[in-house]
This record gives sequence, structure tokens and C-alpha cells, in this order.
Amino acid sequence: MLQSTSMNDTQCDSLSVNFYLASQSPRRALLLKQLALDFKVLDTDIDESLVVPEAPGDYVSRMAQEKSLQGLKCLDQSNSPVKHATVLGADTVIVFNQQVLGKPINAADAKEMLLALSGHSHDVLTGIWLCQRQFDGSMRQEGIISQTKVTFRAITEDEIEWYWQTGEPKDKAAGYAIQGKGAMFIEHISGSYSGVMGLPLYETAQLMARFGFPLTKGITG
Repeated sequence: MLQSTSMNDTQCDSLSVNFYLASQSPRRALLLKQLALDFKVLDTDIDESLVVPEAPGDYVSRMAQEKSLQGLKCLDQSNSPVKHATVLGADTVIVFNQQVLGKPINAADAKEMLLALSGHSHDVLTGIWLCQRQFDGSMRQEGIISQTKVTFRAITEDEIEWYWQTGEPKDKAAGYAIQGKGAMFIEHISGSYSGVMGLPLYETAQLMARFGFPLTKGITG
């Protein structure tokens, strides 16, 4: 399913845009907009089940690739198939003690995860993947993984209860949002802040440059 972005400055004319974001995350769309690109958003639906045994890095890379490939499939099945297009897929997981932490199912689940993270460091992995349909019909694809270490200060059960009541943890991996109130629990971060949000801009820009996107076009010193 094709959906235009709701960004005020983003032009989404289907006749001119051939870059697509295979993600419904508003945070990823806002981050991608910082690269001053015209893009459309694709609504992709894939099976996000973890294959056992599967390393977190392998999982997040596979998810990003499958989203990107599914995005191209959506374009092929659209009323106006796109012959030349590039689709960006991304996926983010939080890893603690080699375990992937998902979204909390209830308050007790969120409390358990946040107490486990309290006073410790965990890793945030974001995989990004570009799939590009060439004019001759061939496919080019490549991916990168961004890894960031986040350290929580010690947090109390009362703080966790208050945080849960704000509503912020309910749809967030590991029950916190770095760009929201959850930032008050973070003592230190080593790596990509935007990667923890869901789209590491440095790695994304590097990858897109290799695919021929002139991200600095029009910029003068």
C-alpha cells in the first residue's frame, strides 16, 4: 500500500518520487526528512517472528531486508508499477543479556523489563537495507547495522509505575522511548541517538550515497 508522507515540506508526486520508506513509523519518516529527500511511505506487512536460533544482528538485518523487498513487491502490485525505484527498510531491536526485548504486553511486563535494564547497559541494533530496482530490471541491495550502547541509571519501582501511567512505554520496544520521557532514565549513550530512535542517519546517508543519492546537492560552503 502506498501512502504519501504527511511532512509539510515533502513533495510526494508519484510521477517524480522514486524513493520509498517501507515503514509506518512516524519517527523514521521525521528522521528521513532530515536528509531533505522526497519520498513516499509504503505500508508493508511481513512476518516478524524470530527464528530460533537467530542472533539479534541477523534478525534485525533480515527484518530490514524483508521490509525493503516487500516494499518493491507492493510497488509491482500497484496500479502503476514503478520500473525504477529504491526502497529503504529498517528495523530496531533492543538486546539485553543476548535476549531481544519486545514491546511490553502489560504493566507487569514493562516493569520487569525496565527493572532488568535499571543500572545496566544494553544494546540497540538498527538494521537498514536498501533495495534498488535498476532500469534494466536487475536488483541491487545492501544493508548496514548500527549498534548503540545505552546505559540506564538505577530507577525505582515508583518511577516505573509513574512512567507506565504516562502511556509512553506501551508501544515501545523494552518499554521506553529515548526521544520522550524515557530519556530521564538514560545516564549514557555511546553510538547513534537517531539509531535508537529507529533510523541511524549517519549510516543511512553513507549507504544512500553509495547508491547514487546526492544528499549534499545544492549545499554551498
